[in-house]
Amino acid sequence: MSLLRSAFIVLSQNRLLRRFGERSQVGRRLSSRFVAGMEIEDALRVAEAVNRQGMKVTLDSLGESVTSEVEAHASAEIYHRLLDAIAERKLNANVSVKLTQMGLELSSELAEKIAEDLARHARSAGSFIRVDMEGSQFTQVTLDIVRRIYAKADLRGFLGVVIQAYLYRSQADIEQLLADGIRVRLCKGAYKEPAEIAYPRKIDVDANFVRLSCLLLGSPLYHGLATHDEAMIAAARSFASQHAIDSSRYEFQMLFGVRRDLQRRLVREGYNVRVYIPFGREWYPYFMRRLAERPANVLFILKNLFRS
Repeated sequence: MSLLRSAFIVLSQNRLLRRFGERSQVGRRLSSRFVAGMEIEDALRVAEAVNRQGMKVTLDSLGESVTSEVEAHASAEIYHRLLDAIAERKLNANVSVKLTQMGLELSSELAEKIAEDLARHARSAGSFIRVDMEGSQFTQVTLDIVRRIYAKADLRGFLGVVIQAYLYRSQADIEQLLADGIRVRLCKGAYKEPAEIAYPRKIDVDANFVRLSCLLLGSPLYHGLATHDEAMIAAARSFASQHAIDSSRYEFQMLFGVRRDLQRRLVREGYNVRVYIPFGREWYPYFMRRLAERPANVLFILKNLFRS
């Protein structure tokens, strides 16, 4: 991990900078490239526009690590409102949920109950929820909760999870998830992890991402490959072509505001693309982790700050 990436991850945890950024006009201007807005209606408006371009959407209400059960239920209520709005507006969309936002650090039982309620709502609304993966201290408990919820016969097919390619354990986790029939969103990973449990070099993370992508593509389940890296996309497309895997069986997922040219090109070429649209006032940690994932995004922001 580069010093610059480490610095951005440390900054993502700085409360003083976070308070300043989330309250200032400058901070909101900087984040607007990657965050759809502060309110639910902002996110829905962007989702409709993205759908019109032929792309699917996943909506994420930003926020982590609530400090009370009241806050956990308030966070969940936003997602219940999103699921209702998705159904009412007939959006091609689902939602992504962080379990720490649902009270995981207070009680795993609380987070599991809230996540199960959301999965039941998604089922009734004809939608789907994706449980995001957070730092490695939450990996096992997140997978345990997802597997227990998915084991309920009426919820099979309405719940998926994220796996991070930079963790050594991820291949074994994916093999277990595939055996359980659980859909996976594969990403590289955006948290600071020690070399004892995660690949420290980008070249090794990339190689593992390709290996895991091929493992997912070879399964009969519908999965998402989350990357803006054209080399990773080319590797997945090549594997799919060699094994006669139709493009309808998987999707590429990208972040709102990043590589919009590539998103549109993939759609034109007949691939499923889903855009991850975050919104909300607690945008600072998410924004800093985007910079940590690829510090070149700093130059990207400066170059594109005043573009449409």
